Amino acid sequence: MHAFTIKDLENLSGIKAHTIRIWEQRYSFLNPSRTDTNIRFYSNDELKTVLNIALLNKYGFKISHIDRMSTTEIKEKILCLSQMEAQQERIINEMIHTMVDMRLDSFEKLLDENMSLRGIEKTITQLIFPFMERIGILWLTNHINPAQEHLVTNIIRQKLIVGIDGIHTLLNSKSLILLFLPEGEHHELGLLFVYYLMKRRGVNVIYLGSNVPVKDMEYVAKLKQPDAIFTHLTSVANHFNFEKFLNNMHARLPDLPLVISGQITQGYKKKAPNNTQFKKTLSEVMDFIGMIA
Repeated sequence: MHAFTIKDLENLSGIKAHTIRIWEQRYSFLNPSRTDTNIRFYSNDELKTVLNIALLNKYGFKISHIDRMSTTEIKEKILCLSQMEAQQERIINEMIHTMVDMRLDSFEKLLDENMSLRGIEKTITQLIFPFMERIGILWLTNHINPAQEHLVTNIIRQKLIVGIDGIHTLLNSKSLILLFLPEGEHHELGLLFVYYLMKRRGVNVIYLGSNVPVKDMEYVAKLKQPDAIFTHLTSVANHFNFEKFLNNMHARLPDLPLVISGQITQGYKKKAPNNTQFKKTLSEVMDFIGMIA
């Protein structure tokens, strides 16, 4: 059993902590435990309850009505939600449920079903990215066991690699892009998705993977002469100095365009070297790929 804080529930469900406290006072579906210092904490089941109730409430059901429903009725109502956004949220909630319960077979089955139905690209943009965004909040506060993170991300990684291997396209771009993650960056999913998008559009890719020393990347770049270098930085090690990395890359390869996407670009305020450009959103990444394809 995991002990989730009320802040975790707020972040995952989008329901304010103040509202959750009101629900506890007025209705019977939430009964949190308390620490010796009287701080609320919630179990896996209570996390799932809040996610389900928040979803139904967002799409038109009154809390007082939901409170009278059985668990089976709640599940049935959720399955009957017809709006596309509601269906996507339901699946994301299911992904969270299966992760906290360590039901990896169910997690993988959800991915397989949606990749078959939607295709890899839509599954990633509509489901996997929002899922990673929401549970990422918990990774930062250590309320998700690192083993759970590794297990679910490894499943997603395997699906992406299979998808990349299975691409056969008649498109043929003249561009050659080198993809890598620097030392200290092990979160590969964002870069693998970029690899998938590029390959699907016929772009030629050299994929070096994660945790690559800059000197090794430099050796390959000078040997293969790519048109640009692309990296996606999600959660680098604490000792990673982004400004130093940018300056090092510029000093080694000043004439080679460096494209960087990922969370780390959001808060960087200093001027980047002339050869460096940030892609702060998925749409900006897509625009870049469209230009080189």
